[in-house]
Amino acid sequence: MRIIYEQKEMQGIADKYRNWDKTIGFVATMGYLHEGHLSLIREAKKDNDVVFVSIFVNPTQFSPDEDLDKYPRDFKRDEEMLKKEGVDFLFYPTVETMYPKNFQTYINVEELTKVLEGQSRPTHFRGVTTIVAKLFNITKPHKAYFGQKDAQQLIVIKRMVEDLNIDIEIVGMPIVRENDGLAMSSRNKYLSDKEREQAVCLHQALEKAKEMIDAGNYDVQKIKQEMEKVIYNYSIPKIDYISISNLTTLQELSQVEPSNTLISMAVFIGKTRLIDNLWI
Repeated sequence: MRIIYEQKEMQGIADKYRNWDKTIGFVATMGYLHEGHLSLIREAKKDNDVVFVSIFVNPTQFSPDEDLDKYPRDFKRDEEMLKKEGVDFLFYPTVETMYPKNFQTYINVEELTKVLEGQSRPTHFRGVTTIVAKLFNITKPHKAYFGQKDAQQLIVIKRMVEDLNIDIEIVGMPIVRENDGLAMSSRNKYLSDKEREQAVCLHQALEKAKEMIDAGNYDVQKIKQEMEKVIYNYSIPKIDYISISNLTTLQELSQVEPSNTLISMAVFIGKTRLIDNLWI
């Protein structure tokens, strides 16, 4: 695996593979890799001739009161994991490379970013779409792989690619979970032992929702009430949101649409904000 630090070198490598009619698969990460990331890489390897991965903790998707400085980082650990997976190239730029002096161009997907995570983190998606578009321009992939755990992010990126006629196929991959159902996340590292036990409430609340829907109960308010009961049984102090929305528009529903619904949530476990979701 070669590690590339500079944008122009990475673009030159991408151009060579494209000129050789080789397909490029790309996985964008912020590092501190886990099995969820690796599942994306394995799918990329299966589908493509060459696999590029990026590690970049993107400052523009963090607000001033969020965890940019303490976001977990362990490059040597990540490097070894990527080598074991047979990644071909790792793009590892600096902040100065990605956001040079006088940088002032951003991409904003309008309506889809005003709800759910966008309400709690109003500047988040502008940072996400901008950095993803830049990484696409640098790595020039044929296919890019994103996890469904960040459901709104996946939906927003698909919208951006379609609206801006970016010639890349976006591949969404299922959530990878721990044995007890907790969605894998780099932020799980923040949890104490007690908080880790409490964190299973997110998955259990989603399972409760699925149980109700499978039984034919499509009333959104009733489903949300039962989900809240599950969460509060764990003495969780703060639910940021529980949403049951249209999977395409992300607008809230009054009745579950059996083939086009996203159930999503953000819950604070101690000081750690965790998200999870279920695609119906």
